[in-house]
Amino acid sequence: MNHEGFRLAYAPGVTPAKWAGIWAERLPDVPLSLLSVPAADVVGMLRGGGADAGFVRLPVDREGLSVIPLYVETTVVVVPKGHVVTAADEVTVADLADEEIFHPLDDVLEWETRPGQPAFERPATTADAIRLVAAGAGLLVVPQSLARLHHRRDLTYRPVSDAPRSQVALAWVAERTTDLVDDFVGIVRGRTVNSSRGRAGQAAQAGQAAARKSARKPADKPARRRGSLPSGRRKGRRPR
Repeated sequence: MNHEGFRLAYAPGVTPAKWAGIWAERLPDVPLSLLSVPAADVVGMLRGGGADAGFVRLPVDREGLSVIPLYVETTVVVVPKGHVVTAADEVTVADLADEEIFHPLDDVLEWETRPGQPAFERPATTADAIRLVAAGAGLLVVPQSLARLHHRRDLTYRPVSDAPRSQVALAWVAERTTDLVDDFVGIVRGRTVNSSRGRAGQAAQAGQAAARKSARKPADKPARRRGSLPSGRRKGRRPR
């Protein structure tokens, strides 16, 4: 049994439950630790050895990292229920021009020009900004997963069609690509347990190759009885 286990860091909004479930099925003797970390701190944790792999929000400094981009999220504006924005199925950045928009210090979106009007303060976290939106002090633009993470009954959201979007990726320190990292990469990429690129699949292929080699090996010839002669040279018969 591997007592050290596998440590997986993930940024807020990322939900690793599906992959963690597959891990538990395939490697039941290897504990998986899930570490929720602020988005800006995941790479630092990887470099410092605090996690074996992590889900990050791009862009990140890729020096020394292996990075596999996974999916891009829809960006939404979080508003109080009944707000004028809710009259539409989706909005544009221009539709928010006259709105006060919070820009929390942990914002994960890369803006060239921020939407709307600056709110009266910059909240420390997205969670703080959500509470201010609920108080009617302004609006918030975030990836949809963060809107769901901080869901409140008095708030709702609408997609912002032309806003920057956040991309989630799997990352790890390249020089620490262990067998367990390879196993997790395979799970995230959807490889089956018998995939030729997984350890189980490689072991199965090695076994099949050995079986084929054994089948091709010629059977041993039966030993000739002592004193017997080859066909056509039997005792009492002269060769022609």
